[in-house]
Amino acid sequence: MQVILLERVNKLGQMGETVKVRDGYARNFLLPLGKALRANAANKARFESERATLEARNLERRSEAQKVADQLAGKSFVVVRSAGETGQLYGSVAARDIVDVLAAEGFNIGRNQVDLNTPIKAIGLHKVVLHLHAEVELEIELNVARSADEAARQAKGEDLTSAEAIYGVDEDALRPEDFFDPNSVDGDDEI
Repeated sequence: MQVILLERVNKLGQMGETVKVRDGYARNFLLPLGKALRANAANKARFESERATLEARNLERRSEAQKVADQLAGKSFVVVRSAGETGQLYGSVAARDIVDVLAAEGFNIGRNQVDLNTPIKAIGLHKVVLHLHAEVELEIELNVARSADEAARQAKGEDLTSAEAIYGVDEDALRPEDFFDPNSVDGDDEI
């Protein structure tokens, strides 16, 4: 199906271009969301008459997105979750959770603007890409930790995915003699 793009669409084209897309993509995504019009003579004339308005609206949206991007640039956000000793989370951090963390800090970001292919399932520092506008994207840092104290340690560069880092114990250095008296005979220990 041939469509006229009403705004820039990633990996497809710029505003005003006539592109060929699959029918389902056009019917289910581009047309309902107002990102495109069917390419016919009437719609081409309609687009040309509304071109100035569409460009002004696109410029306004882009400038708003750029303001938010400037405020978010270089920021790190802390997410506290329960995790095991190896750093595996008992749950995960998904796009919805990232939106909630950003909303708590005063940023209004939609879930569809968070580019997270797979949920985060381990503690540590993670880079997350936000698409605020078709032409504006930025990367924020997410610090996933068990507590605010651990988040501060991770931010300094410490790795908290081993028992040594958490408890200060080297697992390889522990021996059975450290826990039991080798000279005692079974039954000598009184409770």
